[in-house]
Amino acid sequence: MNNFYKEHLTVASNASGRKMNVPIYRFKGQQPGPKVYIQSSIHGAEVQGNVVIYHLIEYLKTTPIRGEVVLVPNCNPVGTNIKSGEYTLGRFDPINGQNWNRGYYFKDELINDFVETVNATDSFEQIKHNFRQRVKQAIEAELSKTWGIGLAPRLNLQLQAQAFDADIVIDLHNGPVATRHIYVPEYAKDSAKYFNIPHVIFIPNQFNGALDEAMFCHWWTLADKLAAKFPQQQWSVPVEAFTLEMGSQEVIDFDSGKYDANGILAYLNYKNCLVDANLQPDSIDRYAVFLADYKILYTQEGGIIEYKVKPGQHVKQGEVLAKVLNVDDLDNDNAVSYIYAPEDLIAILHFPSASVLCGTQLYKCFINYVQLP
Repeated sequence: MNNFYKEHLTVASNASGRKMNVPIYRFKGQQPGPKVYIQSSIHGAEVQGNVVIYHLIEYLKTTPIRGEVVLVPNCNPVGTNIKSGEYTLGRFDPINGQNWNRGYYFKDELINDFVETVNATDSFEQIKHNFRQRVKQAIEAELSKTWGIGLAPRLNLQLQAQAFDADIVIDLHNGPVATRHIYVPEYAKDSAKYFNIPHVIFIPNQFNGALDEAMFCHWWTLADKLAAKFPQQQWSVPVEAFTLEMGSQEVIDFDSGKYDANGILAYLNYKNCLVDANLQPDSIDRYAVFLADYKILYTQEGGIIEYKVKPGQHVKQGEVLAKVLNVDDLDNDNAVSYIYAPEDLIAILHFPSASVLCGTQLYKCFINYVQLP
């Protein structure tokens, strides 16, 4: 059976000097295999991933694995505890204003310098080991800067140091009011069909600060640069990293959590992480877009909104997305207006409040989507 270890990582301290710790659950199998890292709740209001990790722990207590699975629920205890009345305001570092999911490390020049040290006779396993050590040293140097760093990047880098040894990295998120969707690097397209997620966004080798990008951009860029230096050899990308968006924030649902955990386990079974398991993904319709076709619809005017289209719904161009009440014109024909779909689309998520300002991200949508085989 698997060996189990539990530890805690101190990621911050509050004004009283008390340490803020994150639990880390490790399961190590008796057979060699990939290392998996899964975290949840980097944004404080996005709590459903904790239930998913609970179900994964229940499964791993009794089911043998190959390799290692590292589970880090509630990885941002600072964000989880930032409340204003009934709402969790844990999307941004309250001191510096930075998005909690935009402070991870990536430096293209580090990869350039590393590739210069690689010889044609080096094995790929040795290259991977040396590259991991080099990146983790760079992360430690960032954390040790004499002038210090902000709260969000400090927390991000400590988590990234835990994750960078992994072959598979999964970051569990939620949207405001959303349907399930997943961000998948373009080179890992085939993996999309192994999760129980109907909406897929293929993303390029472009770093914007998120954890999944901090993983795959390093390895994808390394593979490309090695291919340029040694064109006679084949260089694969050895790491897969994903962001899973599992519905809406501020709520948990144990049944939905088990469904999403089973989808993750089906993917891990496909990646040969599980021993004697027969877990398969559900047979569902899956629709995919490239990142450029994941569009934001902004409001032209403020108002009080009734959302007429639910996340996951297919909409034709010209159909009504939202009905707007204009409180300054309740006595005339301008009291009610409509927002229409600018083209055929699938609604993926919408703003959580009925009170909307001009320029709000009202809907995020798929356009030019295709159905996956």
